[in-house]
Amino acid sequence: MLKATPLGRHLAEFQAHPEVRGAPKLNGVGCQQFVACVLRERPGYHHRFSDLQDFVEIVALSISVSLVATAAATVISLPIGTVLAICSFRGRRLIVVLINALFGLPPVVVGLVLYLALSRSGPLGFLALLFTPTAMVIAQTILAIPIITALVHRASERAWARYGDELITDGATRWQAVPQILMIVRADLVTAILAGFGRTVSEVGAVILVGGNIRGLTRTMTTTIALQTSQGDLSLALALGAVLVGISISISATVFALAGRARTAGSDEV
Repeated sequence: MLKATPLGRHLAEFQAHPEVRGAPKLNGVGCQQFVACVLRERPGYHHRFSDLQDFVEIVALSISVSLVATAAATVISLPIGTVLAICSFRGRRLIVVLINALFGLPPVVVGLVLYLALSRSGPLGFLALLFTPTAMVIAQTILAIPIITALVHRASERAWARYGDELITDGATRWQAVPQILMIVRADLVTAILAGFGRTVSEVGAVILVGGNIRGLTRTMTTTIALQTSQGDLSLALALGAVLVGISISISATVFALAGRARTAGSDEV
């Protein structure tokens, strides 16, 4: 049965080789020689396997870091955006303007500030987080918070203008109305979260500064594309680029579908 398989044929050819012919059995050294013989007949085997392994690790790390960062930003942004929409207090307008101004926050600046804070001489150097996935999560969270907060604020503000009086009439306080408003704008919340995820998964500047682009530890899709392109190795860069494009198209299609559903629901209520 073994001789009928490719491995059996390679084993038969190996045992017939002049250097090992007449050996009583294939011992440990012979096995090593046989494996080396098989692999030599497959040029580029190790290289292809290493590229595939790197590809899987890079995609998995990128998505996991972006998901954690988006989740953390969502937990922070949902209550802030809703409170800014329904509560009146001194400085609220200034905070809203500031959040919208940070909508296009330069990633390299965020990475630089975070790098200085997490370096050994920085105020947070004792945490030893620099060049770790945790530092990347922190950087991406900071970048996603203004986007999610601004979108949640706009959606909550519209919902409060429409349903706020009804909620107050029913006896709810402004603080008690926060979860109700979030339920009303849940489709817009998904859109905001997806926009935040799109921001985090496509990030490169801040991630390189605080992550270091270390192979097997902090190398993401965007940083790998930049590195491989600069080295002239485009195969892995193009494959990762295709994954990023697929993610971007999926997010855009989902947002478009949710926006259409929200408009349909609004017209039905009217």
